[in-house]
Amino acid sequence: MTTRIGIVGCGAIGKAILKAADNGLINVDVAGVSTRTEAPAREFLGSLQHTWPLMGQRELIDAADLIIEAAGGHAVPSIAAATFDARKDLMLISIGALVAHPEIMARARETGCRLIMPSGAIIGLDGIKSASVGQIDHVTMVSRKSPAALDGAPHVVNNNIDLWSLTQETEIFSGSATDACAGFPANLNVSAAVSFAGIGPDRTTLKVIAVPGLQRNCHDIEVEGEFGLMRIHLENIPSENPKTGKLTAMSIIRTVQQAVDSVHLGT
Repeated sequence: MTTRIGIVGCGAIGKAILKAADNGLINVDVAGVSTRTEAPAREFLGSLQHTWPLMGQRELIDAADLIIEAAGGHAVPSIAAATFDARKDLMLISIGALVAHPEIMARARETGCRLIMPSGAIIGLDGIKSASVGQIDHVTMVSRKSPAALDGAPHVVNNNIDLWSLTQETEIFSGSATDACAGFPANLNVSAAVSFAGIGPDRTTLKVIAVPGLQRNCHDIEVEGEFGLMRIHLENIPSENPKTGKLTAMSIIRTVQQAVDSVHLGT
């Protein structure tokens, strides 16, 4: 039986998933879409070959087997609660929200519902997960982004950081992944993913560097432990949303493909 997906949110990520389904890249049925911005979503849906409805969130959860959250971290707790109460599976794009709401993972395990977390804009999670079976001594991450990608982040606003006056690369944050996810909720789902794969958000350390004129979102990760030493470097081309790399949408599409496939590759 073909899996029916429901998508909450119709921004850059939601649209990418819908385009992939419309083009036959993922073998799923689309139950529908739920969004707060109905007018642009309706216009976008009208441009596709398939006809898929806009629904209320409750109706969408009832109609789908797998709910895909693409609405932002603020919406995660309510979406997760409603989805698991209905005994449906959930794919979270805004993984950073789990740092502040670990009860969501506990609820998934309690109900037996799947909580699927795509790699998103980062690579190497399979190696970090494997390493975590043994002793890991440290996980450090450095993220370099343009001012446009960091603009409006709570850490930037609360500390009165004038990103647009910078003339050279400048470190604007250093701390744990826990604090990074709170300070940059729309930017650093990658740090949450890395921390959950390894030694947890409190022990994973992160630096954020603003780089004027930078055209890519760059991440460097170092993991050291009993397995040896791992260094990962990634340069992500931004999507139409400068806060989100193109690899994010690609990762989500591939994760949906894997979720409905009997054959899995990787850890």
